[in-house]
Amino acid sequence: MNGSQNRNNALHIEDLAVSSEGKKILNSVNLTIRRGEIHALMGPNGSGKSTLAYALMGHPGYQIDRGKISLQGKDLTTLSPEKRARAGLFLAFQYPVSVPGVTVANFLRVSLNSLQKSKERLPLSVLQTKIHTAMDKLRIPEEFATRYLNDGFSGGEKKKTEILQMMILEPSFAVLDETDSGLDVDALRIVAEGINFVAKRTGILLITHYQRLLDFIRPDVVHILMKGNIVASGGPDLAEKIEEKGYDWVKRVYLDEEKK
Repeated sequence: MNGSQNRNNALHIEDLAVSSEGKKILNSVNLTIRRGEIHALMGPNGSGKSTLAYALMGHPGYQIDRGKISLQGKDLTTLSPEKRARAGLFLAFQYPVSVPGVTVANFLRVSLNSLQKSKERLPLSVLQTKIHTAMDKLRIPEEFATRYLNDGFSGGEKKKTEILQMMILEPSFAVLDETDSGLDVDALRIVAEGINFVAKRTGILLITHYQRLLDFIRPDVVHILMKGNIVASGGPDLAEKIEEKGYDWVKRVYLDEEKK
């Protein structure tokens, strides 16, 4: 497969530099994720992981100083978040917001219809079946659909709702920002099952601090982000090394090597 074909089936990040409120956070990030691949992104607090997630989705608080973001051959770098979503990109937030007055079912209906390429709306019966099928996979009770989005939800319920959205919207590529935070082991296993199900046809960038999520989701590639750069990439064993030795080991092995 040539380079052009690779990019037409990938989320491609090239020499990306990002700042926020005048502070430089990402220096030069290069990353390519193809559909059906899971890439885990790890790194200590303050390394720029969430900044990368927000920059990819077009958050106005993050300025792209240099570089390019493309999705299946389409340049997203200057597009609005809405246009990025319509192009097939999805972001699961680390801290999902509450939307009182809007039920989960209505939010999913409006979101899905807004992404339809044609002006036709999905029949209500088709949408209901789609929602209930996804809720069953995530072991979410039926009455959940009538609750206001994230209003009074526990941390685990909020994260399940993010995965529910991803399963309903079926994006080409998804960025999951610390989806495992705040989950007990049972909820973690269920959320992981949902991610693995979607990953069969979706490229996923999985941002996490800990190895524990990767016990349930086996990534194709693990990347380590430190000081605004991806300093190391490898297989699942790289995450195991981090769990065993910590990020100081990364600093000694990779950052010191770069200085030589």
